This record gives sequence, structure tokens and C-alpha cells, in this order.
Amino acid sequence: MLAAALFVLPTGGAAQQPTQAIAGEGWPVLAAADLRAGVDLDGAWHYSVDPYRAGLSGFHGGAPGLSDRRWADVDVGETMRRDTRAAFEFDMDRAPVATLPGSWLTHAAELRHYQGLMWYQRHVVVHPTPGKRVFLRFGAVNYTARVFLNGRPVGQHEGGFTPFAFDVTAALRDGDNQITVGVDSTATPASVPPPVTDWETYGGITRSVRLIETPETYVDDAWVRLTRTGRIAADIHLDGQRAGGQAVTLGIAALGVRIRGRTDAAGNWHAELPVPRSLVRWSPDRPQLYDVTVTAGDDRWRDRVGFRTLAVRGATLLLNDRPIFLRGISLHEEEFGPNPARIMTRAASRALLMEAKTGLHANYVRLAHYPHAEVTTRLADELGLLVWSEVPVYWLIDWANPATLATARRMVADNVRRDRNRASIAIWSVANETPVTDARNSFLGTLVGDIRALDDTRLLSAALLVKRTTEAGRPVMTLDDPLAATLDVMAVNTYTGWYGNDALSVVPKTLWRVPADRPLVLSEFGAGAKAGFHDTRAAPQKFSEEFQAAYYRATLAMTEHMPTLAGLSPWILKDFRSPRRQNGFQQGWNRKGLVSEKGQRKQAFAVLAEYYAARDVASCTGRVGAEHAPC
Repeated sequence: MLAAALFVLPTGGAAQQPTQAIAGEGWPVLAAADLRAGVDLDGAWHYSVDPYRAGLSGFHGGAPGLSDRRWADVDVGETMRRDTRAAFEFDMDRAPVATLPGSWLTHAAELRHYQGLMWYQRHVVVHPTPGKRVFLRFGAVNYTARVFLNGRPVGQHEGGFTPFAFDVTAALRDGDNQITVGVDSTATPASVPPPVTDWETYGGITRSVRLIETPETYVDDAWVRLTRTGRIAADIHLDGQRAGGQAVTLGIAALGVRIRGRTDAAGNWHAELPVPRSLVRWSPDRPQLYDVTVTAGDDRWRDRVGFRTLAVRGATLLLNDRPIFLRGISLHEEEFGPNPARIMTRAASRALLMEAKTGLHANYVRLAHYPHAEVTTRLADELGLLVWSEVPVYWLIDWANPATLATARRMVADNVRRDRNRASIAIWSVANETPVTDARNSFLGTLVGDIRALDDTRLLSAALLVKRTTEAGRPVMTLDDPLAATLDVMAVNTYTGWYGNDALSVVPKTLWRVPADRPLVLSEFGAGAKAGFHDTRAAPQKFSEEFQAAYYRATLAMTEHMPTLAGLSPWILKDFRSPRRQNGFQQGWNRKGLVSEKGQRKQAFAVLAEYYAARDVASCTGRVGAEHAPC
């Protein structure tokens, strides 16, 4: 078993020059890695700001000199005492200390708006078990990570919201080990997302870091689900020297399932079996989960899995073959509090999800605009909330750049493989508000194909733009995006009555022209309000709680005339950080939340909660169209 003691400790050794490492899908999947045994590396890390990227290159463009190599395996203080000629521009062992995970925006006041390169370092004493493998696994690093172990590069990753891991077995020492991570938050026109967004960047190591020990041959990926044909299916992939021809056993003890097989030459095994009579299907009303195990040689993989089916019949969404209306809300990954740092503990995530589940009577959340933390999707499984999960293909992506497409495809693959055992995930989204061009259509068409190949059990969507015209004084919204033909669920963002000059009185009269053969979700609608700011006039001004409440009433009235409407995820549950929002009501916050950043509910919260409560009751009594889900 991997034995370790964690503490901050200086060490000595020779410096090594970094090299460009991984540039592709070179890291393992490590499915359900959060449930594997390992060493938690969260806690105290030294950090060092590097705005000129001196740790990556010298000022003439060559390799950095010894004095700037923050990743070097060297005790700066001891070296300078021993050699009076030595001089360094860094000293990681004596640099400031921060608690990770969490963005550097709250490490110190001067870092509040810092964007660039930051170095993190800590030490861990490890006594590796002979014959075992050890992986260094990151939940997420925003945006680019360069990882070094004992002064040597072990890998590089681009993308701020998906996990990655490196096999560090050969690089680990028996005893003290130095881990260094160079984190660069800088977005470029080629990155995903692009530089211009409407949310806070939150650079840093924002999710947990762990050392995970496995047998030499281990279960790298396991996907267990209920197929649309009504069978339990499992796809298992082993990695290691003995992956081919290995005996494998799938077990679901509570259902009396124990099935054996053997992997093929590539380490893969597929199995299917009839659904046991005792199986309870997962749903928001009854979020039943089962302990699932896969045994292969010396490895025993486990996860908690819910079994359910999703489908579309005409304009109706089906969960477990029964119609369902998605009573939802959108969420950013940002905890409650006046100074968030994207520290999504289980308690922080639960506070957000329970405000949706019990406060708004929601059965669905849109996790925007990027993959959220594992703790959130696991809690959605446990609490009974369906999830829209998306990648940050947002606004002005560099559609014609092959490198940008490659990055987006890796994000899609990493996101799907991480979460396809989560019963809560109902919809994969490939984009948000992307202008239509030929290059864009080709780019998103590739992502659609990738998801179809990776997961044929869920629904596919994207938040699309619509064309607005006017007929007889009423707004007309037309969806003619060619991407729509490739999707299972139509989704549009609408802000009539907030952006533009339309009066709220015309919002309920809006005419929608959308495909009639598929369900439609209003993936966003909303209006800003500063909690505590009131205007009780008959026509209240924008950013008052009264205006936001009136906007919600008008928009919900509009939905009553949308026959294909299958769900809503208004924008947004909580006010969130956005540096682009700088008027007197916002000052760096997007105020479209139904709840303030401190948790104060605005008037519109009650408007939506009452609407959802009525739909919930109607669904139980069978009075609302196709809503006949059991209660």
C-alpha cells in the first residue's frame, strides 16, 4: 500500500531542463478515480508568481537559466549558503503558502485580477509498494498545466475543467518527493474557451490533487449502464502488461449480479445481461444508486451507479419511458460567499444544489459553461437532479484552427469518460451561443459525432442562437441553425425584455418558430437585479428586484404558448463574478442570479419556485400535458 506523509520540506538535488511533454490523449482515464485509494495532496502548497514566464524560457528566448527554474529539484537556501557565488531569482521552499484546491484570486489581495503563470510546489514523503503503479491525478487545473516531479517533466495538459493523470511510478523516489506545477491561466484566440467570456477566469489548481496507487494491471475505464433496449451493459478496459486475456468479474451485489468474462487482446471486455426484476430505476423522485464492482487480477474497481433510460418521442422527453418536464436552473461553479475562489467542497456544492432542489422545486440543473467538479455530479446522482453538462465551446472559438478542434475533442472525451457512469447526466451539450458559419458547423459536427461514438445512452444538445424579427408588433424568434438537425433536444437562450428595447408587455406575445418534431428547452432567460434594491413604481427600472420578478412572470407567461417546450433552465441561480460587468449595480458581478452571492433570495426566486411547484403538483395529478411522471 502507498505510504506517505505530507508536509512542506526543502530538498536538494540537481536541476533538470523542462521539455514539452504530452500533447494529446496521453493520460489514463482512471474512471471513478475519486473512489480509489490514494494520498490526498490537498492542503498547503508554496506558490510563486511568474508574470514574465521566466521559469519557462530565458529573456533571450532560450532555455531558462538555473536561477529561474522554479521546477528545479534544488534547495535554494542551502545552495546559496554552501556556494557564495550562487544566486537565484526564486526560492520555492520559502515562498508564500496557499491552501489548495482553489483559485489564486484569493491567495493575496494583489492577485485578485492576476492572469498569467503561477508556480505551485509541495513535498510528499512516499514509500511506493513494489510491483504497484502510482499516478499523479489532477481534478482540474485552469488553464494549462506543466507538471514536474523531482525536477523532471512528467506531462502537460491544456483545458481548465477536465481531469488528467500521469503515471509517475518510475519518477517517484522512496522518501521525499518534490511536486511542481506551472499553471498558466492565460487564454488565447486558440484556447477553449476563448479570451472573452462572461465569467471569472479563476486561474489555479481548482480541484483536488491525489497520488493514486494501482496494481500493475488495473481497471482504467469501466462504463456500466442501462441501455435503451432495456439491458444492463458494461464496457471494461484494462491497462497494463497483463491486460489481454485477463479474467474479469462484474458484480452488483444488491441485484444479485455476478458475471464473469475475459478481456480481448487489447484489454477490453463487453458484457450484457437482462435487467433483474428487483432493479429500481433512478429518477429525481427516487435516486436509487447501486454499488458496482469490477474485479480483474489484483485490482478491484468500484463505483456507485444509477440505472435509467433517456429518450425523445416527438417533442416529448422520456425518462424511464415516462414523459418528464425539466424544471431547472443554470449554475456556475462558484460557491456562496462574498469572495469565492471556486473551492467546491461537498458542502459548497450541496448548498447550491439544495437551493435548486428544495428551494425552487427543481429536478434539473444546467451546469454551465464547462464541466463542473466530480463532487457536483456525484451529488446530483445522490440528490436526484438531472444534469445538462457542456464543454466551454463558447462565443468566438477559432473554428478553423485544427489545434483548437483537437483541444475541444479532448475536452469532450475527458468529460464524457469521467461522468458517463453518473445517472444524473441527461444531456451533453457541445456549444453555447456560437454564430453560424461553415467552419463552425464542421467543428461542432465533429464534436457531435464524437459524443455519439462515446455515449449512445444520453441526449445531445447545444444552446443555439435564434433570428429575431417583428410581425404585427410582436417579436418572432426563428431557429434555423443547421446544427439543430443533428441534435436530440433543441435549446435556445432568450432575453427578450432584458436586452433590447422590448417592453415586458410584449414578451408573452412572442412567437416561436422552431422544429416541431423535437423537444425544446429554454436553456437561458433572465434579468439582472441587485438584492435589496427596490423600485415599486408601476414600471420599475432594470436591476430592481421588482423588474426581475416582472420579467420572470412575463417570460413564464410566454412559455404557455410554446407547444414543444420540454424544460427550462433560467439564467441563473446565484450572482456570479464577471469582470466585464462594471455598472453601479454589478461592479464585477453578473446580477442575474435569483439569489445573491451571499445567499439572499430575490423576489423572482419565489416567482419561479411557485411556477415549478405548480408544475410538480400537476405532473403528479396528470393535469399538465405530457407530464405524467410518478411522484
